Amino acid sequence: MTTATPIPAVSFQTARTGVSGKANALGMRPMQERAYNKRGEQYLLIKSPPASGKSRALMFIALDKLHNQGLKQAIIVVPEKSIGGSFADEPLASYGFWADWTVKPQWNLCNAPGPDEERVDPSKVKAVGQFLTSSDPVLVCTHATFRFAVDALGVEAFDDRLIAVDEFHHVSAHPDNRLGAQLAAFIARDKAHIVAMTGSYFRGDAAPVLTPEDEARFQTVTYTYYEQLNGYEHLKALNIGYFFYTGRYLEAIEHCLDPSRKTIVHIPSVNARESTKDKVTEVNEILHYLGKWTGADPVTGFELVALPDGRVLKIADLVDDSDPARRSKVLVALKDPAHKNDRDHVDVIIALGMAKEGFDWIWCEHALTVGYRSSLTEIIQIIGRATRDAPGKEVATFTNLIAEPDASEAAVAEAINDTLKAIAASLLMEQVLAPRFTFTPKNKGPLPDFDYGEAGYQPGKTNIGVNEERGQYHFEIAGLVEPKSPEATRICQEDINEVIAAFVQTKATVERGLFDEETPPQELTQVAMGKIVRDRYPELSADDQEAVRQHAIAALNLTQKAKAIALGSVDTGESEIRANTALIDGVRQIAMDVRELDIDLIDSINPFQAAYAVLAKSMSEATLKQVQAVISAKRTKITPEDAKDLAGRAVKFKRERGRLPSITSADAWEQRLAEGAAAFMRFKEEGRYV
Repeated sequence: MTTATPIPAVSFQTARTGVSGKANALGMRPMQERAYNKRGEQYLLIKSPPASGKSRALMFIALDKLHNQGLKQAIIVVPEKSIGGSFADEPLASYGFWADWTVKPQWNLCNAPGPDEERVDPSKVKAVGQFLTSSDPVLVCTHATFRFAVDALGVEAFDDRLIAVDEFHHVSAHPDNRLGAQLAAFIARDKAHIVAMTGSYFRGDAAPVLTPEDEARFQTVTYTYYEQLNGYEHLKALNIGYFFYTGRYLEAIEHCLDPSRKTIVHIPSVNARESTKDKVTEVNEILHYLGKWTGADPVTGFELVALPDGRVLKIADLVDDSDPARRSKVLVALKDPAHKNDRDHVDVIIALGMAKEGFDWIWCEHALTVGYRSSLTEIIQIIGRATRDAPGKEVATFTNLIAEPDASEAAVAEAINDTLKAIAASLLMEQVLAPRFTFTPKNKGPLPDFDYGEAGYQPGKTNIGVNEERGQYHFEIAGLVEPKSPEATRICQEDINEVIAAFVQTKATVERGLFDEETPPQELTQVAMGKIVRDRYPELSADDQEAVRQHAIAALNLTQKAKAIALGSVDTGESEIRANTALIDGVRQIAMDVRELDIDLIDSINPFQAAYAVLAKSMSEATLKQVQAVISAKRTKITPEDAKDLAGRAVKFKRERGRLPSITSADAWEQRLAEGAAAFMRFKEEGRYV
């Protein structure tokens, strides 16, 4: 059995400025004010973390569109009924706004009886039709109800109305995604306004949320995790990590589950390899670990567990669905607005498929998830359950409990895949938590609203600008290719994390970067990332594709360099940062120490170096060697596509150095360029290229 304690892979310490919770004269917090300033846009995409106030931001925008922009009605669309409560009546005028938000009871279809529907409910479709012919301003319904209503009534029935889609990451440009196809039809008709909101920065699969041409129609409002967390009043730190165990997770969980901390435990799906296949027994074992079960509260349905020190834990069991009345009682108790600000109302929530997206429990300090979740979006949503600000809550933690790969397991390949996916999720969260990077070529000139230090911007020297308020850093990089088209510029400004998400989710790339010491970093940063960009944005020119690639790898590698500094694994030359300081400290250290930053240097850094350092501390040495052997044994051959890319880079090498790359060079990347050029000629002779 595992006896080690979890090691955070990411540690972010906040500035606690209190800014993100302060309201202006209209009662708007900073994110809401930023979104409201774009209220005149027909298509608006709001990317903002959980707890930043997206629901209320939508209320402000919708009221303005109804009263001042001539729209007839607003339709709020949420993924499940429980989230509909986020759009209940709000007395906005009492906080300074010029109107209140009200939804007539008959038009909040999320409060109608029955479960979340994925099959058509004729009564709700009829209700949507009745609403459209009424003079009432607002309707709230689920994604499913809206889909069925659009199918029945047609997109033209929604002309001159606002359609606001919450948790927009559920939408996809994939032809099988009905809501995505309907939104594309609305955009093509161009007679409705659309506000899309998401707290997740990655959809979690290969399909984009919108097609590039549709996405270009949207104005984006981005409020980052960095801004949100730094602006909190109470929360000091957020720790994110994976914890490997051997044996049964029910025996390892005691090393992660602290009964003194408010915790949401997500047990594994019954189909997951971590599961015992008996979810009810698993919950009972967790209760037994915590203390002595003394019964259930007759009012709330919470399980009562007595601890050795005399305290009694109140535990909400959302796993056992054998008694619908009991579970309904528990859900009602959790959502009871009278207890929203009562820290002692519940202590632990144990769930399987619930308590993730849109679940608002501000007191949650620890999100403990057993087994890897296949969707990166799901992981980010779970982490969001613990990142709300609350009095007395100083540290929030997300722990992913994962079974170590075991040579005796038949499913060793699956276990390795789960490990790689957990690392990918960790890398993505680091990008989400890091400040935003703006990159320009060297000596391009200062950017407005950035502080370049006491001496200011100095032409001819390396300049780094900082905007602390918005959490942005301006780095000048020698040799950087700038985007030329508007779409490439938008991608570099808004979608770099999406590119990085695709990169770190590519299994072969993560395998090579973590476990194959013979892989030159440039094969990852130039070839693998280059392929991601070409596949994702085939409509861009070659120069714009290279600009996007460089911006993405620069953002990823600067964050990884900052993480290495924060973990104390890199000597900066002046000082060594102690382990587990804020990730942002590492970024600041780079800003202070950098003397010359060029794209070739950035391309020569393995993006997975710092992740491997954490993995080596988290996983047993024997297991690490075993995984390394499995990965190294299946080194991939050069594909025709990679050969073409390598040959192009070999031409650039010759242009810069006056000679062709040598197959006998001591430099691994030069060797790889020579191999690629030779393979390209071979494939060309074989007629592989058209």
